[in-house]
Amino acid sequence: MVADPVRVAAALLGDASDVTLLAHVQPDADSLGSALALGITLRRRGVGVRVSFATPDAVPETLRPLDVLGLVVPPEALPRRPALLVVCDAAEPSRLGDLRGLLDTAGTTVMIDHHASNPGFGDVQVLDPAAEATAVLAHAVIRAMGAPPDADVARCLYAGLVTDTRGFRTAGAGAHRMAAELIEAGVDAEALVRPIMDTHPHAWLAVLGSALGRCVLDPAAAGGLGLAWTSVGAADVSRFRVEEVDGVVDVVRTTAEAEVAAVLKQVGDRRWSVSLRSHGSVDVAAAAGRIGGGGHRAAAGVTLDGTEEDVLRLLRGALEPAVPIAG
Repeated sequence: MVADPVRVAAALLGDASDVTLLAHVQPDADSLGSALALGITLRRRGVGVRVSFATPDAVPETLRPLDVLGLVVPPEALPRRPALLVVCDAAEPSRLGDLRGLLDTAGTTVMIDHHASNPGFGDVQVLDPAAEATAVLAHAVIRAMGAPPDADVARCLYAGLVTDTRGFRTAGAGAHRMAAELIEAGVDAEALVRPIMDTHPHAWLAVLGSALGRCVLDPAAAGGLGLAWTSVGAADVSRFRVEEVDGVVDVVRTTAEAEVAAVLKQVGDRRWSVSLRSHGSVDVAAAAGRIGGGGHRAAAGVTLDGTEEDVLRLLRGALEPAVPIAG
């Protein structure tokens, strides 16, 4: 085990001449923002840099402004044997999709992540479940490189931090201090966050209303702590952006009578991507782990095959008995 992985990762990046950075499939602001923050820092030092992810085939619309240097490339543009591979915010190798094989062919691998369910992988593991976001760890690596974030890097890091802390509602004192530093570096928080978190097409409102109208409250689920769940069908999943569809669970989680919220998103004929949230008394990462998923104690997910009823049966079983969060 590396004694000080942040400093080891910083030294590797500081000495590198060519670096490949990966975000997980369906990249969010934390994953892609962390990769781009590191990538921008390295490119401005003259390092050859590329950032990529397996799917989809384009950067999510709301995150495109973060790629100010055009570092994102399609998977086919990646070297088959990268000299130094950095993986950002992937809770396990499978989250890299078709690019997971690069972990085996790379000369050296660095994994930067904050998921409690992460089993540990890579030559250097910057893994801290206590960190509010992977952006917190990417920031630590950048600082250890002796490179205080400039405005472009700060925007990438802030995007990851604000989204993974639900607008700083789950942020600790250190994360707030980091946010202050990033704002001082040039982040316009309102201009950055509004397109990512608070802007949706009008047509989405009807779809959201329909999904909420179908929301079911199951008071007996999760050991009697309650489960509120709904679903989004394949037609709407494909019609709207990830930003819209993934946000449904944050509305369902406001149900006062349910400790756990779940949204089943149909991503194939018989495939469902399930988002789970907890108010704090149930470890949904543990529940997801029982059926092949993972994540954080209060926010997790899993992909399952079957009918909607099959998925619900598996989900209810995984939540029985509910697993309390220690402390």
